[in-house]
Amino acid sequence: MRRRAVQVAPSANLAALGVVPVSLLLNSDVSCDTTYLDGARDPNLVVTRLRTAAATRGPLLVYLSGRLTVDRRGRQLHVALAGTTAGSVRYTALPWEWLGRELRDRPAGLTTVLLDLVADKAAWPLLKEYGSLPSPPSAEVYGVVSPPDFAGSGTAVSRYTRCWIAQLAAGPGRPANLQVHALAVGAAALPPGTLVVPTARELAAPASRRPAAALGFPLSVQPRTPAAPPAGAPVTDRQEVASRQPTAADEVVVRDPRPQIHALALAGRHAEAAGFAEAWEQYVVQRSGYGSPGAISWLEIRADLARMAGSFELATRLWTKAGRIRLGSQSPDAPEVHAAAAGALHCWTRLREPAAALDTATELIRLLRDLPSLNPRNVKLAEQRLEFLHGPPSRRG
Repeated sequence: MRRRAVQVAPSANLAALGVVPVSLLLNSDVSCDTTYLDGARDPNLVVTRLRTAAATRGPLLVYLSGRLTVDRRGRQLHVALAGTTAGSVRYTALPWEWLGRELRDRPAGLTTVLLDLVADKAAWPLLKEYGSLPSPPSAEVYGVVSPPDFAGSGTAVSRYTRCWIAQLAAGPGRPANLQVHALAVGAAALPPGTLVVPTARELAAPASRRPAAALGFPLSVQPRTPAAPPAGAPVTDRQEVASRQPTAADEVVVRDPRPQIHALALAGRHAEAAGFAEAWEQYVVQRSGYGSPGAISWLEIRADLARMAGSFELATRLWTKAGRIRLGSQSPDAPEVHAAAAGALHCWTRLREPAAALDTATELIRLLRDLPSLNPRNVKLAEQRLEFLHGPPSRRG
């Protein structure tokens, strides 16, 4: 029988992550401790190390790479360790709930969990049932869980981890973790069906930078099938593996994320699409400035995503904001300025709640009046509607 290929190679992932400066991993310049558990077989050892790390007062990074599985009796998620088999999950794998238990008492904003996992055929239905991956409430969790039919990357660094490292190394300036995650997902060419964490609800909340403090803890848990060295190039030294794999990260080119974001919106996953678009906008603003063409473009993408989601009040505000920013550097008759104004007006006319329409009318009409070459009928119609919203003639004294 033909042996199945390794789907995720945690040793290679850990080696690549291990050569990234800790200051970049934690977004902190203070000295840090680093612990690697590569090829661990005892879940009690893993949880003991995790407990020690969780007791530190500073920022904490927990990195997990390997296979997600389920014990047959309790149907509970576990991360498989080296030597874990289908029949020994309860005794040789790390229960997922232990992760949340050990991290739950840490202060908010100091803990990041980074995942690059693949679910086996036992775990995947349970993840589909949950609709997400249960996350420790006190931690920010970012990562991907590939489906069981994923062919895998053999012994190479997996795409998500590679792209995460590439974004950290891109410079200048270290983006917030949500932006690094969004950029990595956009560049990684993930297999269809991949579970992306955070989910829609979590993506709606912006991420903040990690406070500076004392200790960090990258942790790798290895799945049942160990990674073998590439054919014809046996490697026994971890540092040699590491020296080849960041090289690989430098070769990553970030793909245009807009088709993927648009696909999410078309599939009805509006909150996820909006979350990724906002992360990209923040990233571009950080790199190029608030009024840069790229930042304005992402603002307009967010406006159109809000329209697709039926959030016409937000769409009106975003289109109006985009038009006003463009007007600060472009001519009043520029096509892009007119397009933003037209988008704002269209979404405003779709508002059915009088309070929302009144709330957004002032800035919109001010923008329309500042565009002399715009069809005057548009301004007149907007003013007439605003007058009606203030009260129909029969209600005026």
